[in-house]
Amino acid sequence: MQENADPDLRHGLERFLAGMTPEDPALYRHTADGPDDMPAHIKTAVTRTRLGIPQQDGRLALGTWQGV
Repeated sequence: MQENADPDLRHGLERFLAGMTPEDPALYRHTADGPDDMPAHIKTAVTRTRLGIPQQDGRLALGTWQGV
């Protein structure tokens, strides 16, 4: 959650994250889903502030490609 009063804030955050995780397939091994796939995974990993994991019958209810 960030402030939303200054439109330059979003622009600055987007530029920072793009610089931290460039969409350059030469940098990553996981590129099957396009040049933005691995950068998106990295951004999610470093910016997540909370994680909810569903459970079913006492076990983690994860999708096929999900892991903790």
